[in-house]
Amino acid sequence: MKEDEAELHRAGGEQVEEWLRQSNLIYGGLMGVGVVMVQPFLTASSLDVSATICVVAFSVAIPLLAALVLVNQQEAFRRRASGSVLVDVAKAVAQTCAFAGLVAGFWHISWMAGVGMLAGGLVGVGVHSAGYIRLEHNVDLIDSESEEPGTESTDNGQ
Repeated sequence: MKEDEAELHRAGGEQVEEWLRQSNLIYGGLMGVGVVMVQPFLTASSLDVSATICVVAFSVAIPLLAALVLVNQQEAFRRRASGSVLVDVAKAVAQTCAFAGLVAGFWHISWMAGVGMLAGGLVGVGVHSAGYIRLEHNVDLIDSESEEPGTESTDNGQ
């Protein structure tokens, strides 16, 4: 089993459901932003490079994101991860294309906005990762402290 799938199996059902809810929120948000970003380009007679990148990136990302929402719904229903390599690849491609589409769309408006989106996105991933790791590390510490030898349960078997 892959590490991610093993982690899903070790995690409680509530944790898996929360991961799926967060993923669906992200995927839905990216689809919505993609539709809004691409809309002005639908009637444009010609597109510059950044606009073309935006449209192409979202044309790949939106259907993949929609499929991932459906997979997440099925995973939530079955209460287990699919474990499919194709799903993992689709996640990486969809998220990368959506991010590239966002950066290109903002770049089309202003190169400074594009750089800001790129920098903000990279910093945002770091903030999310650091926060998640810190929260999970604290949960592990709390769990290990409650399992120390010499501590007794207060429920007296009830």
